[in-house]
Amino acid sequence: MKAIVQHRYGDPSVLSLEDVDEPTITDDEMLVRVRASSVNPQDWYFVTGTPYLARLSFGLRRPKQHIPGTDMAGVVEKVGSSVTQLQPGDAVFGMRSGAFAEYVSVRPDQVVAKPAGVTFEQAAAVPVAALTALQGLRDKGRIHAGQQVLINGASGGVGTFAVQIAKSFGAEVTGVCSTRNVETIRSLGADHVIDYTREDFVQSGRKYDLILDIAGNRSVADRRRAMTPKGILVLVGGPKTSKLLGPLPGFVKVSIGSPLGSQTMVTMLAKNSRDDLAVMAELLESGKVRPVIDRTYPIAEVAAALSYLGEGHAKGKIVISV
Repeated sequence: MKAIVQHRYGDPSVLSLEDVDEPTITDDEMLVRVRASSVNPQDWYFVTGTPYLARLSFGLRRPKQHIPGTDMAGVVEKVGSSVTQLQPGDAVFGMRSGAFAEYVSVRPDQVVAKPAGVTFEQAAAVPVAALTALQGLRDKGRIHAGQQVLINGASGGVGTFAVQIAKSFGAEVTGVCSTRNVETIRSLGADHVIDYTREDFVQSGRKYDLILDIAGNRSVADRRRAMTPKGILVLVGGPKTSKLLGPLPGFVKVSIGSPLGSQTMVTMLAKNSRDDLAVMAELLESGKVRPVIDRTYPIAEVAAALSYLGEGHAKGKIVISV
């Protein structure tokens, strides 16, 4: 089969399209023919091997996993003898390492059925970004109807899902983005949109019960000033100023600030969850959430897709067509 392979760390040019063996499956696995994937910041970190601290997991001198990619959507080709939940021909989507390839082996608990009205490209845009938004808002942020919710970094992959998911919970949502993305964020259902080139959400006077901060471009003190007395800040990402430690210094600052007053500040990493994938499938099927896709690249151009992601200007998701 064809797959994107990396043998060393570096910029996206280290990636190449190669012929590799098709994965084998165990009794409790399935072979899925990948129809689409998408890129995420974690793919960038995996390819570049940064922050260096992450190489304790990725592999110290070279990557342990030679095929990058996590998000996938495709069709079940064959199933192991113990698999009863899904059958060959079923369309599925979910998270599995090695997704930049024509085939992946997956367990049934790593995927859910793709809604019929959703394309493979749309489904592949969902897993990492949407689960980050869902778990950040619901589990860490304890979102509920009627809250004032701010999404800082609303135009990226996580942000575009977060705006819609927050609205599905009945919150009043404010999205922060650049001028060129204002109309997109408004079209996703945001009640208010702040163009950060013209207005500072910290200085606006509005207070928020929950801030999901993906941009990470403000100090802890700034964020606190924009929160209600019992507000919650969920830090998803931020500037990776340290090649050694990545976002860790920012996470430490938030942890230090957490005990102050009655406000709560937490950090998060998304967890793979079949139950949460099922929640997203329902939201997609109902039309309450729609993926925003900036660009689609063929699998041979994954390096170009990652380079575009690295520029930091993508609106929504960047999809790979396999």
